[in-house]
Amino acid sequence: MREGLTVRLIETILIYKLLQLSQEEIGKMFELNDLRQTRFFQDVFEEGKKQGKQEVFEEAKQEAKLEVIPHLLAFGFSIEQIAQALGLDEQLVRQAAQPKS
Repeated sequence: MREGLTVRLIETILIYKLLQLSQEEIGKMFELNDLRQTRFFQDVFEEGKKQGKQEVFEEAKQEAKLEVIPHLLAFGFSIEQIAQALGLDEQLVRQAAQPKS
């Protein structure tokens, strides 16, 4: 799935860079198999994988912070203390403290 997104990203970049050509002309210039063999494609693909991993890591870190909030409240920490300790906005801490229905 990410490979498809990467291919679409590359196609979009090429389209913007080659505005004077039609999409069909660009497609003929760069057969998909040939495009995947280029150093440019490989570099963009690797960068996309790295960026995707970083985004997943950041999301997981944020989820972990949100999951620990009810436990910290149970130990008597205030919303303000939790927000400061976790580096989160107080409003976000308040939302995470609300019981899930």
